[in-house]
Amino acid sequence: MLIFFIFCSLNLNSQQEEVEKRDICETAYYAPEIPQTAYFCGEKVDLTNYYLRERYDRELLSFSYWHSQIFLMIKRANKYFPIIEPILESEGVPNDFKYLALIESSLDPRAISAAKAAGIWQILAETAKEYGLEVCEDVDERYNLEKATVMVCKYLKKTYEQTGNWSTAAASYNAGRGKVNSQIETQQTNNYFDMLFGEETNRYLFRMIIAKQILANPQKYGFYLKKEDLYYFVDSETVEVNCSIPNLTNFAKSYGINYQLLKDANPWLRTNKLENRNKKTYYIKIPKESAIKFDSKKINVYQNNWVVNP
Repeated sequence: MLIFFIFCSLNLNSQQEEVEKRDICETAYYAPEIPQTAYFCGEKVDLTNYYLRERYDRELLSFSYWHSQIFLMIKRANKYFPIIEPILESEGVPNDFKYLALIESSLDPRAISAAKAAGIWQILAETAKEYGLEVCEDVDERYNLEKATVMVCKYLKKTYEQTGNWSTAAASYNAGRGKVNSQIETQQTNNYFDMLFGEETNRYLFRMIIAKQILANPQKYGFYLKKEDLYYFVDSETVEVNCSIPNLTNFAKSYGINYQLLKDANPWLRTNKLENRNKKTYYIKIPKESAIKFDSKKINVYQNNWVVNP
């Protein structure tokens, strides 16, 4: 009995080793290569510095193996970057800040945080009102991408004037101006990459840098998409409204669409009515009925290297 037991044990061990060898051969994960330098808004990040290298590597690993979300980011970037980029340029804000929107919300136009920050740019209601956006029961312009982007540019430019560089302006968007200014005074530098913040702010710019790096060459990191995978805005017309709308469902139906389509095109409309006591002028997008059906021919690839068949 003893001899039989030993034989069985050896046989089982041998089988286990074979399974392990087969698993090792069939599945392999590699750490992405870390460059010597990276850049944010033209500012050089020296990745030969060990603690910057480690912070960079943490986000690189996280993004490289965050497949579902990265695919969504690229798909949505094709839809929203063409709106964001021209506004950044016209407002004099570096193009790299489009990645701030990407890491804030994954470019989800309906995103809302636990702290009630809303929209693609994740703006707090108090900040929105301070910069002139309307936030009330029926209307929340934090969900209006064009207006929200202009507001964010104003915020960033004001912070840039105070801090002297774009990296600390970006950090202040996450941590708040007061906290960043306090740390500049305490740490006697205004260079984000030479400063120590809390965990979230420490990671913040590196997440933007990694997002930029992956979207610059998705295939390098194993993300392969086709043209027909990307999202796009459907054709629509714009209706000028300067009166109250008691029922948005009826309003949508009067233009041959349903309530869902109206809200999808205008996420800043927050209820089923538009009270508009002050007779303010609003511009409401009405998707064309002919554009509702998905048509890959209507997709304009914003960045050719996002897809394998541009």
